[in-house]
Amino acid sequence: MTTALVWFRRDLRLHDNEALSTAAAADRLLPVSVVDPREYGERPYGGEESFRFEKTGAHRARFRCESLSDLRASLRERDSDLVVRDGRPEEVLPALARMVDADLVSLHTWPTPEESAVESAVKTRLREAGVEVRRKWGHTLYHINDLPTPYTDVSDTYTSFRKSVERDANVRAQVETPSLPPLPESFADVETGTVPTPADLIGERAPDPDERGVLPFEGGESAALDRVESYIWEADRLREYKETRNGMLGEGYSSKFSPWLNEGCLSPRYVHDEVRRYEDLRVANDSTYWLLFELVWRDFFQFQAAKHGGTMFSRPGIRERHDIEWREDDAAFERWAAGETGIPFVDANVRELNTTGFVSNRGRQNVASFLANNLRLDWRRGAAYFETQLVDYDPCSNYGNWAYIAGVGNDSRDRYFNVVKQARKYDPEAAYVTHWLPELDPLPPEYAHEPWTLSREEQVEYGVELGVDYPEPMVDLERSYEKLR
Repeated sequence: MTTALVWFRRDLRLHDNEALSTAAAADRLLPVSVVDPREYGERPYGGEESFRFEKTGAHRARFRCESLSDLRASLRERDSDLVVRDGRPEEVLPALARMVDADLVSLHTWPTPEESAVESAVKTRLREAGVEVRRKWGHTLYHINDLPTPYTDVSDTYTSFRKSVERDANVRAQVETPSLPPLPESFADVETGTVPTPADLIGERAPDPDERGVLPFEGGESAALDRVESYIWEADRLREYKETRNGMLGEGYSSKFSPWLNEGCLSPRYVHDEVRRYEDLRVANDSTYWLLFELVWRDFFQFQAAKHGGTMFSRPGIRERHDIEWREDDAAFERWAAGETGIPFVDANVRELNTTGFVSNRGRQNVASFLANNLRLDWRRGAAYFETQLVDYDPCSNYGNWAYIAGVGNDSRDRYFNVVKQARKYDPEAAYVTHWLPELDPLPPEYAHEPWTLSREEQVEYGVELGVDYPEPMVDLERSYEKLR
């Protein structure tokens, strides 16, 4: 009789879960999740002391706790359970394996340095104890073994990568949700533990969802599947995805699947199959293609991390850019992080991020470009701030996109955004800006995006005094662009 442990990491779902399916082939099964203290609290970036940041903020802590609760409920509905333990996985998992006399531990693997280091320590300790370890790859659309080239040779350019996988690779079929074997006979001696609260993880209560946010983002596989059903089928939003994906306000302008994808509550292959089903039953157009296009972008950064390792997270990036003079300015960074730069389009997006844990893709690009290009502050510090705040944080996508904008990543060009032009294009009536900066609501759209152009008389007329009601801009945008051209 064989006994298996399945170690749930950022794969908190039952559907399309190969690690779970592998473990469920045993006669007895013990599902386990480990709350690793290294993922919470203040940490030095990359082990350095150049700056410190909070690894996980309140929004993602809440989402993770809800996801664990949902997973436990789903397992219990199937006469199984979820053991939750605090501690380092390399210590917790061997101890549990001994308690239930486990023969193997099944898990999903990730390509990033911190996750790989933990996994390596777990493998070493388990194998020393005579326990077999089976690793599975299960968080991307395309499987790493199905790429047209070895992952070490994938193109550093997205377009080349996309064309190669679209031409020469196939998306695997989903793994069926297995029937679960009974718990180990010694399960009665195992304390299941309690699902933590955000206060347990980060020392503070998570705020209630703000009514101004685009979605409350409830964690868990159940909520993930509900969101897919709502967005694709009930609201029929998929047919217009490409036209609306650059929106800024409302729950329907984009899919917003990312929090569930990145916490592993939702499989990208499930999304892929739902899109294909929609194309068969309703319509196939540029929008249906574009949602899959975005999933391939997500894959691209995963395989970039597998290829480049820690270099992707270094200040010079994969392009080894040592020619950029990055500034250290704590006061400037704090103004940016507080949404007090005096540039409304930047401030509105940062305040949405701080309040809800989410911000649109268009907003992320502009906020990142302002910090990295206009202010020339160390891009990694901005990326680390996003790591803290984002409810949908993923290390590969987050740092890959930041490096891309900062000119040290997957783009041979120096890329920057003209923030005011972007604001006028994507928020022409300043509805988004005034939604998050109500102090600018009295202003016409042209002034709401550039309040520093108000004369003294106009400030009195509209009742918005710069430096009192809203900050003076911390940088002359036009002069800062001159250095980038």
